[in-house]
Amino acid sequence: QVQLVESGGESVQAGGSLRLSCVASGSTSDNYCVAWFRQAPGKQREAVAGINRSGRTRYADSVQGRFTISQDNAKNTLYLQMNSLKPEDTAMYYCAAAYRCPDLLASGSYNYWGQGTQVTVSS
Repeated sequence: QVQLVESGGESVQAGGSLRLSCVASGSTSDNYCVAWFRQAPGKQREAVAGINRSGRTRYADSVQGRFTISQDNAKNTLYLQMNSLKPEDTAMYYCAAAYRCPDLLASGSYNYWGQGTQVTVSS
């Protein structure tokens, strides 16, 4: 079992920046991969970015060049640096983890999910 706790979400104005964090605990291992997903009201959950233990990353087209995913393996912490935020980035952001990720951006790859942290971007 892996427990995930997100933090860092808040309300910001368009053009601003935020950094989300996700701390993992429990049966973490050297082989797992992690990702950020988001879900806006009335919309389906969508992938934002994923990273595996070796540092390979993937991003959704909508955030490419604005968001950066990173991890501190020693601290079992995942980060999402979000710059140039837009109102359409408003959503609940979730951290997810899995022991195997054939597709870093496929929600079906992930077994463990956090409770989410809310990001609201106003125009």
